[in-house]
Amino acid sequence: MNKVKIGPQTLVYPKPAFLIGADVNKKPNFLAVAWGGIACGKPPVVSVAIKHSRYTLRGIKQNMAFSLNVTPKDYVVETDYCGITSGSKTDKVADCGFMVFYGNLVGAPMIEQYPVNLECRVAHILDLGSHCLVIGEIVETHVSQDCLTDGRPDVSKIKPVAYIEGQPGDYYCLGENIGKAFRIGKEIKKK
Repeated sequence: MNKVKIGPQTLVYPKPAFLIGADVNKKPNFLAVAWGGIACGKPPVVSVAIKHSRYTLRGIKQNMAFSLNVTPKDYVVETDYCGITSGSKTDKVADCGFMVFYGNLVGAPMIEQYPVNLECRVAHILDLGSHCLVIGEIVETHVSQDCLTDGRPDVSKIKPVAYIEGQPGDYYCLGENIGKAFRIGKEIKKK
């Protein structure tokens, strides 16, 4: 197989499409983020990369808390809008018709229409260059009841969206099951 060098790129797939929420001056605001994910299991921790200039980052720093809302297929338009529009110029909650709720953390608004919401307490903010890496410890997870099967989150009901980088980039819905984790690799062991 021939490989072509293309220089340093952020080509890691998938990039989940999250809406990060924080109150900015006591008003809920949401920012679309594709550079984020799980950073630790015990304690449960997420990381999200946010440009220094983003309005929502102000709220994260004010409250030392944020929410991570998993985008479902039916809300990809609203998520994209929250990535291309600044909350300093408009009320994204009103524009998108979001129903906002709060859990245990002050300043971490969550979106009722989104099937999975994580409340996060800021553990660290690292300056990495063009972006800050915000590390948040998950203090509570909220899942829509209709996205559960036998009491557990069901990805086929959540229908999470991923951003795929390109020119200009696209959104994809995840959900195809291609094998059982921690089991399909055993086929190689049998050889």
